[in-house]
Amino acid sequence: MLNLPNILTLSRIVTIPLLVALLWWPSWAFGYLLAFALYCLMGVTDYFDGYLARASGTVSKLGVFLDPIADKIMVAAVILVLTAQGWLRGPVAGDFHVIAGLVILMREIAVSGLREFLGPLQVSVPVSKLAKWKTAAQMISLGALILGGALPGWMMAFGDTSFNVPHLVGIVTLWTAAVLTVITGWDYLRVGIKHMD
Repeated sequence: MLNLPNILTLSRIVTIPLLVALLWWPSWAFGYLLAFALYCLMGVTDYFDGYLARASGTVSKLGVFLDPIADKIMVAAVILVLTAQGWLRGPVAGDFHVIAGLVILMREIAVSGLREFLGPLQVSVPVSKLAKWKTAAQMISLGALILGGALPGWMMAFGDTSFNVPHLVGIVTLWTAAVLTVITGWDYLRVGIKHMD
């Protein structure tokens, strides 16, 4: 059923290739600025598709199916492209920050599989408040990393080291999201284990 919330969800999915294309050239600051604006717009549609569906009583099976898929595809695409283009490198730890991105991706796959397993058993896995904080940290992180590419001159010196301010915010919130990802992933796994023979 193609209602407005579902159209908003589908718009996020079909916009992902454009977002990836804008992130493909790390030295193109204007492209990253456009990508940041597009990413923010996609985040707004993510909020409003659910809000409109609940407010208008038009929650559909298609929407319930597509919404988490749209979110996971977008997050995975952004993490992969930012990793490929070197944006998950950071001060002190270098490429080690890629591990935070891997943790997030592995959790998304594991939780999706768990939900698929529990679906036929009529067991729902509600989204906890901590999981919402994880999602917020994750979205802020990826947005800040993109903004760092859009504003390469926004630098701050700390002793002998200088760093890009939005990029540093992105790296810190990426690790915050990764830690929350492990905690919430374990909570979901505990629910699932109870229903496994």
